Amino acid sequence: MPTLVIANKCYSSWSLRPWLLMKQLGVAFDEITIPLDLPDTKAKVLRHSPAGKVPILIDGDVTVWETIAIMEYVGEAYGAPVWPTDPKARAMARSVAAEMHAGFSGLRSTCPMNLGKKFAQKDRGEGVARDVARFSEIVHQARERFGAGGPFLFGSFTAADAMYAPLVTRLDTYSIALDATTRAYVDAILSLPTFQEWRSAAMKEEWIVDADEIDEEAIENYRKAA
Repeated sequence: MPTLVIANKCYSSWSLRPWLLMKQLGVAFDEITIPLDLPDTKAKVLRHSPAGKVPILIDGDVTVWETIAIMEYVGEAYGAPVWPTDPKARAMARSVAAEMHAGFSGLRSTCPMNLGKKFAQKDRGEGVARDVARFSEIVHQARERFGAGGPFLFGSFTAADAMYAPLVTRLDTYSIALDATTRAYVDAILSLPTFQEWRSAAMKEEWIVDADEIDEEAIENYRKAA
């Protein structure tokens, strides 16, 4: 059985991606959790990968330490349907997954993943608005072209959905307004029993990562005083 090395479920967006995919596709695995931002975090991660970052998949004498590479390996090693079977859908799925990997910096930096918080809706700036609009565009295009077989981007759950799951949590945490089609997709991800399992475990964690704990009241008070 492979082992997936992850960080805190409350905060670690990159850990969520392969964990959710493997759970959804029925690939059994053990997991090791290494909490973030502790004095020994880096040393513990380096025991498993020279890259020094999570997630990491260890399968016998094979170690894979990059999220999309882990997903590709799971498909190859376990015959799991990681990508859509239709070539056109598969091309788009790989494209949007790579776009998520490298993009959406406004939303990711302004709205850290934090499953333990729920903030009121408000204007979060042009960068966030631009990223949300692009995400909605992806959802509409994928659902209209390839989504007939289910509620996810390409019908059935794929690596593309796993890549966007942490972004989905941000939209929920920060109460970002969405059109009906995008809202339905977000709800489909959030209602997954596998995601609920992840969220439930996250709520039981006692670790705090200060960088991802936004005190919105303090920020607002500072702005009023300035």
